[in-house]
Amino acid sequence: MIIKSLELKNFRNYQDLYISFDEGTNILYGDNAQGKTNVLEALYVSGTTKSHKGSHDRDMIRFGEEEAHIRTVVEKAGVEHQIDFHLKRNSAKGIAVDKIPIHRARELFGMLNIVFFSPEDLNIIKEGPALRRRFMDMELGQLNTIYLSNLAKYNRVLKQRNQLLKDLHLKPELEDTLSVWDDQLVAYGTQIIAQRREFLKKLSEIVLPIHNRISGKKEQLRLAYEPSCEEEDFLEALIQSRQKDKRTGMTSCGPHRDDICFYINDVDIRTFGSQGQQRTSALSLKLAEIELVKKTIHDTPVLLLDDVLSELDSKRQNYLLNSIRDIQTIITCTGLDEFVRNRFRINRVFLVRNGRVDEQGGF
Repeated sequence: MIIKSLELKNFRNYQDLYISFDEGTNILYGDNAQGKTNVLEALYVSGTTKSHKGSHDRDMIRFGEEEAHIRTVVEKAGVEHQIDFHLKRNSAKGIAVDKIPIHRARELFGMLNIVFFSPEDLNIIKEGPALRRRFMDMELGQLNTIYLSNLAKYNRVLKQRNQLLKDLHLKPELEDTLSVWDDQLVAYGTQIIAQRREFLKKLSEIVLPIHNRISGKKEQLRLAYEPSCEEEDFLEALIQSRQKDKRTGMTSCGPHRDDICFYINDVDIRTFGSQGQQRTSALSLKLAEIELVKKTIHDTPVLLLDDVLSELDSKRQNYLLNSIRDIQTIITCTGLDEFVRNRFRINRVFLVRNGRVDEQGGF
């Protein structure tokens, strides 16, 4: 699986842009705030329908314009496909695959699998659980269309239940209808819990040897899923927390409160790990994510690295670069020193400056 080209119109700071990518390693370099990450964001939207930053569609449209266009050409199993997005300021986005409109995100499922690695991901372990839940949701959503559907339905029901909890202060007679939302939360939530558990089990098996190698065989990394409640206890937990939920106007248990624990030699490094341990574990997690995608889709994903190398020491840089030689990679950075120093083969280099992207060749 590779991205052949990207075409943008009125997306972020780009009025018009066309880039043809190599199937190997592509570098986008230049000063900060020139538009490098915007290219990666457009590619990520093409694979997932969402911004990796969580931005709304209207925020990705160039200032002063009413809509933006993203066109990505992907080659999969030797066949080219065209993915088109029209982002609109005042209405829902339009999506087409091979010029045929689609109406649900899951219809894009499997067309383009992307692993995105940014400096924020290096903080996934020390930051709060919301970042770790987002990691599960974004990756599982690309690998499992049933999960994507369950998550969308769960979030809709959760929003409606929370609104009802807030309305009870004025309309206490509506409390009997809470059980309707409870049943639906449980129906979708138990499936989400089971799917996350299986995902993390597989990921933990892959991450163990990767982290063992990066750490010089000194550390054993283990992932553990921490659901806020077990599948079989979910309904009872909702009933038990009902009075608390009525006071706060929020649902206090369910998959939206889950977390992942990271253990090194049985020590929880979220709290007790050094920054070096946390960063090495985050790197191991991303490399394990790549391997899991390969095993699941029987193909290689596209890797997007957003200015990550500058955040890693030379040892971790070397390990990362040596681990990605067999997949298409698109990297942003401010300079090329790391690649020259590591004698890393670059197939195509682009200079990004003031919303322009100029090809410089390769080395």
